Amino acid sequence: MSRSLRRGGIAAIAALAIASLSSCAAGNTPETLEVKPDNASATLGTDIRLNNIVVVTGDESSGEHTGPANVTVNISNSGTEPIELQSITVGTGATASFTDDKGAALPAIVVPAGAALLLGGPGAPTAKIASTTVSVGGYVPASFGFKNHEKVEAEAQVSPNKGLYKGFGPTVAPAAVPPKATAPATGATTPAAPATGTTAPAAH
Repeated sequence: MSRSLRRGGIAAIAALAIASLSSCAAGNTPETLEVKPDNASATLGTDIRLNNIVVVTGDESSGEHTGPANVTVNISNSGTEPIELQSITVGTGATASFTDDKGAALPAIVVPAGAALLLGGPGAPTAKIASTTVSVGGYVPASFGFKNHEKVEAEAQVSPNKGLYKGFGPTVAPAAVPPKATAPATGATTPAAPATGTTAPAAH
């Protein structure tokens, strides 16, 4: 093979390598590879979007959790009418109850038109589940029921009450402390014991 042909072959291989590297650099973005975020999300129609759907348990880092939990989700309403979230169900049927930021019961969660609400966030309503069994670090089915019988099904992430979700978990009321017995005041006079029997007659 002539020296010029050899040089031409090496140049062609180098060009292919550069083109390959360029295509990798251009194609490894999340948009190109359709990489989805870990946190669950779902949509209802074109106006309602649920982002970062998470069931927050206690402080345990892993394993099975059975007990109270909270649901946090960012609900976005890009429509022209308010939307009304009426129910949340987790797992095999554990239903959440809604409370406002003061702890008062709410029949539903309303998200105004063109607004978003972080359920469970500071100053926002909370969705509380009295008891459910979930695997911390895994996922659990969750169902969101809206007005007019519209539903959104999703796989919610299960996270402990740590890190980004510190403060989003269930609040456990402190156990009642029994009152302490009051000790008698010092220096109090002890009453004399009553006399027993009869007084002996004086000797004559």
